[in-house]
Amino acid sequence: MKNDIALFSDLCDILLTEEKENPVAKPISTNKLLQELDLHLSDAPTLDDDLKNVLADIIKSTPKTASKAFFNQLFGGRMSKATLGDLLAVMLNNSMYTYKVAGPQVGIEKEIINNISKLVGYPENSNGTLAPGGSMTNMMAMLMARDAKRPNIRTEGSKENLIVYTSETSHYSIAKNAAMAGIGKNNVRLVNTNEQGELLVAHLEALINEDLRKGNVPFFVNATAGTTVLGAFDDITAISRTCKLYELWLHVDGAYCGGVIFSQRYKHLAKGVELSDSFSINAHKMLGTPLGCSIIVTKHREQLHHSFSNEADYLYQTDGDDFNLGKTSIQCGRRNDALKLWTLWKSIGTNGLEDLVNKQFKLAEAARDYISNHPDYTLESFDDSISVCFNYKDIPAKELCTKLYKDAQLMVGFGSFRDKEFVRMVTINSVLEKEDILNFFETLEIFAETQMPKLVENAHH
Repeated sequence: MKNDIALFSDLCDILLTEEKENPVAKPISTNKLLQELDLHLSDAPTLDDDLKNVLADIIKSTPKTASKAFFNQLFGGRMSKATLGDLLAVMLNNSMYTYKVAGPQVGIEKEIINNISKLVGYPENSNGTLAPGGSMTNMMAMLMARDAKRPNIRTEGSKENLIVYTSETSHYSIAKNAAMAGIGKNNVRLVNTNEQGELLVAHLEALINEDLRKGNVPFFVNATAGTTVLGAFDDITAISRTCKLYELWLHVDGAYCGGVIFSQRYKHLAKGVELSDSFSINAHKMLGTPLGCSIIVTKHREQLHHSFSNEADYLYQTDGDDFNLGKTSIQCGRRNDALKLWTLWKSIGTNGLEDLVNKQFKLAEAARDYISNHPDYTLESFDDSISVCFNYKDIPAKELCTKLYKDAQLMVGFGSFRDKEFVRMVTINSVLEKEDILNFFETLEIFAETQMPKLVENAHH
C-alpha cells in the first residue's frame, strides 16, 4: 500500500505540472483513442514502471477540470482540504448505511445536514441525506411529493394521472425522473419563463387549473435556484403561495447555485427558500468539493423515512433509525461523500464558504464588465449570475467553442435560450482569479483573429 501511495504522489506531481504547463489537454478523437493510449486489458500483469507510464499518459490526455483554462461545466477547480477529505474517505472505505460500519462518519453527515437545514431556514427537526448527483436528489424530492400526495402509492401503485410542474429552463432530470418514477414524461408540464428564464407563476396557475378541470392530480412543483444555462433564480416566495393554495409539494433545485444560502450578500436570490418542502444543493459546484457531493434536505422528516425506508434484518442490527442512514437513502451501499465537505467546512468555516461563493459572483461581474466595455462582444446574460453568456463578433458560438477545445486553448461551452446561441462562460472554478478572466478573453480574441480569420472577416461585413 505504501508503494502505491508513493506512486499516487508521483502521479499527482505529473498532474499538477500538466495543469500549469498544459491547462487544456489536447483531445484525442474517439476513433483514435484505443490506438493512442494503452487502455486494453490483458491476461498478463503490467509491471509497475509500465503501469506508471500508462497512467501518466492517461493523465496528460484527460481534461484538466482544475486548470485556470476550465470554464466549461458547472464545477471546476480544486479545494485542497476537500480533496484531503475525499482521499481519506477512499482509504477508510466506509459504507454509510449503518452506524455499525460507518461510526463517526454518520455524525459528520448528520452535522452537515443539520447545518444546511439551518441555513435554508428549516425547523430543527428537519432531515436529509446525500445522493449520487443532483438528478437523484431531484428524484428523491419527486418521490416524497408523490408519496405525500398518495400515501398508499408505494404498495398499490398509481391509478391516476399525477402531474409535475417545472419551468421550461429547468434541469432535464425532472422529465427523466418522472419517467423513472412511473409518473410519465407526458405528465410533466413545462411552465413558461420571462426573458431571464425565470418561471412565470401566472402560467403555472393556469396549467394547474387546466389539469384540475381534466381530473388530473397536480402534486409537485420544481423551482430552480440557478438554471443550467443562464443561472436564473425562480421567485420561490410567489411559487410557494401557489403551492400552498393547491396543496402541492414545492422543491427547490439548488444543484447549481444553491450555495447562495452561505452568502449574506447573495442569499436574497433564493429568497423564500424556507417556504419550500425540500431543497437540494451540489457541494461539488459552488462549494468546490470534488465530485460528487449532492445533498437534499426536507422539513418533513417523517416523509423522508416513509418514502425510503425498508426493513432489512441482515443489515440494520444495531442502533436506532436516526443513525442508520440507509433508512433515509435512495440506495443501500453508498460511499462517504460527506467527509470531503466536512473537512473543507471545518478548515475554512462557514465564513470561508461564504467568501468562496462571493468570489464567483465577483469574477462573473468582472467578465460582464469586460464584455460591456468591448464593442466586439454582445452580452446575452444578466447581473447576479455566475453564467456569463455572450457572443463575439457574430462568430457562431458552437464553432468558436469547439475550435478552442480542439486546439487545446480553452475549455468553454455554448448554450442557447429562445433560439439564440452563445458562449457560456462559468466562473464557478475555485482556482480562478480576475487575471484568469482577462486571460480568457485575450486567448479567445487572439485565437479568433489568427485561427478563424474568415469568420472574423465575415463578422466585420
